[in-house]
Amino acid sequence: MLRRNFLKGAGVGVAASAVAAPAIAQSAPEINWRLTSSFPKSLDTIFGAADTFSRYVSDATDGKFKIQVFPAGELAPGLEAANEVSKGTVELCHTASYYYWGKDPTFAFGTAVPFGLNSRMQNAWMYHGGGIDLMNEFYGTHNIYALPCGNTGAQMGGWFRKEIKSVADLQGVKMRIGGFGGKVIAKLGVVPQQIAGGEIYPALEKGTIDATEWVGPYDDEKLGFYKVAPYYYYPGWWEGGALLHLMVNAAKWAELPPNYKAIFQAAAAAANSDMQAKYDASNPEALKKLVAAGTQLRPFPQDVMEACFTAAKETYQEIGAENAAFKKVHDAMMAFRADQYLWFQVSEYTYDTFMMNKQRKKEL
Repeated sequence: MLRRNFLKGAGVGVAASAVAAPAIAQSAPEINWRLTSSFPKSLDTIFGAADTFSRYVSDATDGKFKIQVFPAGELAPGLEAANEVSKGTVELCHTASYYYWGKDPTFAFGTAVPFGLNSRMQNAWMYHGGGIDLMNEFYGTHNIYALPCGNTGAQMGGWFRKEIKSVADLQGVKMRIGGFGGKVIAKLGVVPQQIAGGEIYPALEKGTIDATEWVGPYDDEKLGFYKVAPYYYYPGWWEGGALLHLMVNAAKWAELPPNYKAIFQAAAAAANSDMQAKYDASNPEALKKLVAAGTQLRPFPQDVMEACFTAAKETYQEIGAENAAFKKVHDAMMAFRADQYLWFQVSEYTYDTFMMNKQRKKEL
């Protein structure tokens, strides 16, 4: 009896030591971070990706790892979010990498570049083509660790006060266009302007700019661009799949326990998928509303597309000749793009083309 009680007590002791409080505390500490977004709350889908991510992290850690999300302007201006993370004044941000291309054009590859990858290709490159590691090799030089967190899908070409019938019509057009695309379209005579999302409508209304691009029908309807610029062009060739990122201060990322890093990565991937699903679900109805309100939907003329493609290739060559980091990422991405379009023209393109023809015939 004594031996049985001793063994029972010993078993309890062993079990207790195996789950000692210090070990649990070390793996699940209380952490409170702040996330500054580059977007206003009114853009619920693009801003909402950060909220979705934050909720997943909190739920998966029983509230031990909390990330409070702040809209653009509360902790930092929208276009300064990554700069504040780099300096360490805030732990992380949710932003478009190409907002910072002026510091180094290599930043553009984290979001989208002219005639680059569509959203599925973007995810394939990031998660299985070495893109995350390649970009973090670059981001690390700016004290940042980053992960994908949201994609808009292929964007629209934007809103114009006047009709664009040829390349000549682009001369002197003052256009809000984000990131690297502005440098390319400038070769065609456009005067690019980088303006944060919440400031675009007043600039367009006052005539400070003649045209703007943002994302697509769902967001564009909310922002009201159709009220002051009737022509809505497509496609946004500079953003075939615009990817958003969570950018974390590198020192703060290094401090996270391994299990929190894993939760962070999983939550970012889930929010990445969720954001585009929301856009794909919301854009069709929004586009119908815009057309019903008088929006003039137009494809860019073929000569404009060809001229932009040529300008993009020239720009890549010019920057790559001077910037080794840019050339390294460009060469990797474009090699991946070539293989992806080899596959997509066999599978996606033929299927989608057939189904779209059926849609036009009203057979769906």
